[in-house]
Amino acid sequence: MESLSGLMYGLSIAFQPGNLFFCFLGCVVGTLIGVLPGIGPTGTLALLLPITFHLPSSTAIIMLSGIYYGAMYGGSTTSILVNIPGEAASLVTCLDGYQMARQGRGGPALGIAAIGSFIAGTLSVIALMFLAPALASFALHFSSPEYAAIIIFGLTLISFLGSGSKLKAFMMGGVGLLLGTIGSDPVESVDRFTFGSFFLLDGVGLIPLIMGLFGISEIFLNLEEEEFRTILKEKIKNLFPNGKEWLESAWPMVRGTLIGLFMGIIPGGNAIIAATMSYAVEKRVSKHPEKFGTGVIEGVAGPESANNAAAAGSFIPLLSLGIPTNAVMGLLLAALMLHGIIPGPLLISRHPDLFWSVIASMYIGNVMLLALNLPLIGLWVQILKVPYAYLFPFLFLFCLLGSFSLKNTIFDIAVMIFFGGVGFLLKKFEYEATPLIFAFLLGPMFEEHFRRSLIMSYGGFSTFLERPIAAVFVLATGIVLLSPLFWRVKHKRSEQ
Repeated sequence: MESLSGLMYGLSIAFQPGNLFFCFLGCVVGTLIGVLPGIGPTGTLALLLPITFHLPSSTAIIMLSGIYYGAMYGGSTTSILVNIPGEAASLVTCLDGYQMARQGRGGPALGIAAIGSFIAGTLSVIALMFLAPALASFALHFSSPEYAAIIIFGLTLISFLGSGSKLKAFMMGGVGLLLGTIGSDPVESVDRFTFGSFFLLDGVGLIPLIMGLFGISEIFLNLEEEEFRTILKEKIKNLFPNGKEWLESAWPMVRGTLIGLFMGIIPGGNAIIAATMSYAVEKRVSKHPEKFGTGVIEGVAGPESANNAAAAGSFIPLLSLGIPTNAVMGLLLAALMLHGIIPGPLLISRHPDLFWSVIASMYIGNVMLLALNLPLIGLWVQILKVPYAYLFPFLFLFCLLGSFSLKNTIFDIAVMIFFGGVGFLLKKFEYEATPLIFAFLLGPMFEEHFRRSLIMSYGGFSTFLERPIAAVFVLATGIVLLSPLFWRVKHKRSEQ
């Protein structure tokens, strides 16, 4: 009953005209970003963070959340019609979606992608509504030692945030921790690594850093690549699947939702992994696995349900424990902190308006996206024809204005361009920026709670083992750090 009353409270806030407008705006922008290959929700959130400064916190998070799950919807359009994933999580949809479109069944493919996304997104929001408050209630027993332990556990999970080398992910995490120490000491207010610069007294600006690493670097990468798009000329018709296609899609949507929800909650589990796993499961349980890749509707329904469920599921650890499980959640963590809100166990009790309005807006947003995606497919196809040479100058200008508006200083623009170049080189050499941002955000929080814990225990490190919850997270951290060594030894023994 408490969750239902909270939802009613959230709906009363979400249905306010301003929040409704920004929810709609987020859904439209998210769908557009999903349709246009190469930009992605991470870069978009980085670009749009500055415009949320003057919005109420609830409104800002409602809009940014709408962009994220909207991009999950929009990515299927490009995958099916152009065979290019508009969003990375829609990569698997290309396999059967494009083949269906070539066979003249593009309408049912787009229809089941939108409907599956709606069903999975709605069911995942219901799970978020019940699971997040339960996790937060448990975490209310935390104090500084528990927070320090869970943050160091989160920092050890940095390796799961990258899709490549774990060593590279840890290296980027180390760089993020070093960047987080620039500025004033959180306990004694001593200047550190400012090199006498007045502009670095408050540390490296979060917005220029994010916009550089994700926004500017993405612009550079996309301008470097040549475009080859072949859009189907056939008219899209029969958007609603027939009875046979509904029966074939029903269980894939259910399984995809469960897989996506689980992968969204666990650290490192993202929409890409969820979609890939869903496709593999559907191929495994199918009576005709040899047809996968030739245009079967199950190959669209399962992955599209999974990536949307994962998008909603990833909000659970962020809002209840303050742990982002992917790059987009890291940016939402940054957005909350910019509004003076620390995600975690106290968020629901201290900011119930934000928590419940965001959940309520997801219900509304899913309905909006279903209404947007099906009737406006013709419009999205036309947008696909816009050359990047005309699009990205406007994005670059938007980045410049966003960084400058933060403190009205050229220094922030210089920081953004510098990290844009750094981000471009990182992507070239296959180093991911997500662990860096994650460590940059959590590092100062860990330092503050760690030092406060030592003050409470008069310098005794045993406090982290004497308190049961903290000890569990310390043990979990040790397991995560030693598990690669264990698997390496086991692998060597199996080879002998």
